Amino acid sequence: MKPKSLARVAGLLYLALGVLAGFAQMYVRPSVLVAGDATATANNIRANATLFRVGLAADVIGAVCFLFVAIALYFLLRSVSPKAALTMLVIVGVSVAIECVNMVNHAGALVVATDGAYSGAMGGRAADGLALLFLDLHKYGVLIAQVFFGLWLLPLGYLVYRSGWFPKALGVLLAVACFFYLVELMAVFATDNFDPAMAVISAPAGIAEIVFAVWLTAKGLNARGREQADLAAA
Repeated sequence: MKPKSLARVAGLLYLALGVLAGFAQMYVRPSVLVAGDATATANNIRANATLFRVGLAADVIGAVCFLFVAIALYFLLRSVSPKAALTMLVIVGVSVAIECVNMVNHAGALVVATDGAYSGAMGGRAADGLALLFLDLHKYGVLIAQVFFGLWLLPLGYLVYRSGWFPKALGVLLAVACFFYLVELMAVFATDNFDPAMAVISAPAGIAEIVFAVWLTAKGLNARGREQADLAAA
């Protein structure tokens, strides 16, 4: 596949990841979760079981998209720096593995809330409490994975900056975006609870990723810019 086509494939997958992850993380789970109220949360899962299943599927597909985004970018950018490209790919692999394991918590909440065998064996209140626990554990899992889907932006930003295929400012933005994710994590873990309002800290990082994904999809890459960078290096 030609580099420009590979860049556009990576961009389309990146945009798909944003839509799928945003749907599951910002709509599906918040729509059923009632903080501190196990019964209301379990009732919402039961009432919206189909939506909850679709959210799980969106998360799984999104994780696959993330992995293939990294693979496409690895093949695209490894000529710039093989070590940096491999570092980026490994970090994404770790992130995707954590995300996939964490999806068991989402599935666990669905199973416990909708399968009468659990409420029959444990009692309704205990089963509802377990469903809420699974959703709370999922939040922790997302935060742990966020360490890695922040860190991967550092080598990516370096590769984008050095490649000559993209505006250097875009590489800088991606590298800086890494630290917005990490600062948000520090702020969240430093408090007694997970305040959703703190997500605003990582908003600039999300914007940088969206700009990069749109650039990849719309423009692909600037082949002449890479040629000029090679000539300058020579």
